Amino acid sequence: MKSQATTICCLILILATEYSQSRFHIRAKDGDKLQGPERKPKTGRIQEKCHGPCSTSSNCSQPCAQHFHGEIGFICNGNKWQKSTETCTSLSVETLFMDSNSASRLSVAAPSITLHILDYQTPEPIRSVAQGIQKNCPLDYACIINAVKSSEATSGNIAFIVELLKNISTDLSDNVTREKMKSYSKVANHILDPAVIPNWAFIPDKNVSSDLLQSVNWFARQLHIQNEPEHIVDEFFIQTKGFPINNNTSERSLRFSMSLNNTVEGILGIIEIPRQELWKLPPDASQAVGIAFPTLGAVLKEAHLENTRLPRLVNGLVLSVILPEKLEQILFTFEKINKSQNARAKCVGWHSRKRRWDENVCETKLDTKNRVQCRCNHTNVMTSFSILMSPISVHNKVLDYITCIGLSVSILSLILCLMIEATVWSRVVMTDISHMRHVCVVNIAVSLLTANVWFILGSNFNKKAQDYNWCVAVTFFSHFFYLCLFFWMLFKALLIIYGLLVVFRRMMKSRMMAIGFAIGYGCPLVIAATTVAITVPGKGYVRRGACWLNWDDTKALLAFAVPALVIVAVNLIVVLVVAVNTQRPSIGSSKSQDVAIILRISKNVAILTPLLGLTWGFGIATLIEGTSLTFHIIFALLNAFQGFFILLFGTIMDHKIRDALRMRMSSLKGQSRVAENASLSPTYGSKLMNR
Repeated sequence: MKSQATTICCLILILATEYSQSRFHIRAKDGDKLQGPERKPKTGRIQEKCHGPCSTSSNCSQPCAQHFHGEIGFICNGNKWQKSTETCTSLSVETLFMDSNSASRLSVAAPSITLHILDYQTPEPIRSVAQGIQKNCPLDYACIINAVKSSEATSGNIAFIVELLKNISTDLSDNVTREKMKSYSKVANHILDPAVIPNWAFIPDKNVSSDLLQSVNWFARQLHIQNEPEHIVDEFFIQTKGFPINNNTSERSLRFSMSLNNTVEGILGIIEIPRQELWKLPPDASQAVGIAFPTLGAVLKEAHLENTRLPRLVNGLVLSVILPEKLEQILFTFEKINKSQNARAKCVGWHSRKRRWDENVCETKLDTKNRVQCRCNHTNVMTSFSILMSPISVHNKVLDYITCIGLSVSILSLILCLMIEATVWSRVVMTDISHMRHVCVVNIAVSLLTANVWFILGSNFNKKAQDYNWCVAVTFFSHFFYLCLFFWMLFKALLIIYGLLVVFRRMMKSRMMAIGFAIGYGCPLVIAATTVAITVPGKGYVRRGACWLNWDDTKALLAFAVPALVIVAVNLIVVLVVAVNTQRPSIGSSKSQDVAIILRISKNVAILTPLLGLTWGFGIATLIEGTSLTFHIIFALLNAFQGFFILLFGTIMDHKIRDALRMRMSSLKGQSRVAENASLSPTYGSKLMNR
């Protein structure tokens, strides 16, 4: 008996030694020390890049470091290998529960156990996360925390942890307690650390971040709140709060203050449930749960959008709210991360099925430099909300005032221009050239007037956020009529050079009219229609948040900018040709003729320059990110007052129009005097007496 006991003790000692060695081997195989919960997560080693020639768009792959499974993908960019994807992972279902399985082998220490039981039998393998948790830690799910926190936060491990949380939400969310929610959040917090965020970019599956958000929300939906408000989770990068509600509850709110890292001041986020919404609840008790993420917005990737542009930046906390189905209208207050004056905010909700931000479910109530207030519609597929930043667009009240006043002056000027042309038409169209010149002026005024009307309609659309098809129509007609403006300017310049260079064999007026309308309206129609046909099927015709041509995705704006700038260049060449031809010496020339030539050149330049779209040179400059507000103000001034420029340089400064206007006014005065004299004559008086 004594010998048997001695043998048992020796076997126990051997097993204990094996366990200690195997445990040390598992921990040390990565060459890293065990990481405590308070230590920042390791973010993976730098792997040696590919060798060999690097040609454009070529790619290669390298195996991961020792003890990791997967590979690292590289792509050649600028004759340098750059990391593109990574699937390196050291985690698996087995490693998650390795400690628990090894520890179970020490349970043979009882002296009464017979020898044949000590023969080591391999434990039944754990085939799923759910099975492992139910076997080792069914009450709090805490058995997976150490394995996760001690792992390097490689891209592959991040993807594994998200899949782990997804499986828990699917298979083990029947009865979520406060302890389970804490363990779940500790695991999620590990991959939301700012030091880990860069590694998310190399995960091949771009839906991983959306899966994480949806899994956390689904798990929290099964959480049971006690009778008092609870601060359930308080990790650095995920917080959860909740409180009971019913139809007699007063207005309630959840307030979060979280840091993007451990050093900066907290970013505020508030969820408010209005009293009128709580009235919709039945008398039975229900609950509200709020979850806040300060860093998730940086990695939350939107699925492909039909009308997408550059990735939209989240500028506040991502706030998830779990509510009863009857509650719809929720109020949010977001503190801006980027408090730049030009950082406009847009309230949005995350559509869990479409995996993208939806602007239509939220309304921006207030947008200040520091905070944004939103009113959003809560649904089963819309439980997470935030604000997006649009740093490219510049919003300033000065620009609004300039545009409003300028458009008013422009429209009145164009109407006055058309009235003057109608008044003096018969007196100024004495020749074919003069006739076509005034046809150009009239069509330029009509085109710009119509374009201004569509511009106003587009501005109202931006505020009302109406139908997308209506925005396409507004953009098309604005594009078309602005192009008409430029092409009629082009025809006017060509008409000037035609009048100077062609002396004999003048063209018939009808043919000149046909050419003018073909250039003035035909060319713009072809360009505008082609642009629509190419970009509308892919929803890349209009910009996001504005009824104007898209730039970020399809570069549809080039269909306006290129013709406009080319016409500006052509007209400048025309001005140069005019200057050269008018400066040629002629018989009988004198000093007065030289002065007249200089004045004519100056007049041509003064008339053509505003009409050639110098405005849009500044307009192109405003598309560059970070452009000074000065460029935006200059563009707004020139654009808004174009109608006034046409009235001034195209009509009022033309001495023939002024002379014809004086003659017309004198004629009207003469007619009024004749009528007055006739009314005072005896014959007219006797006719009145006879009535």
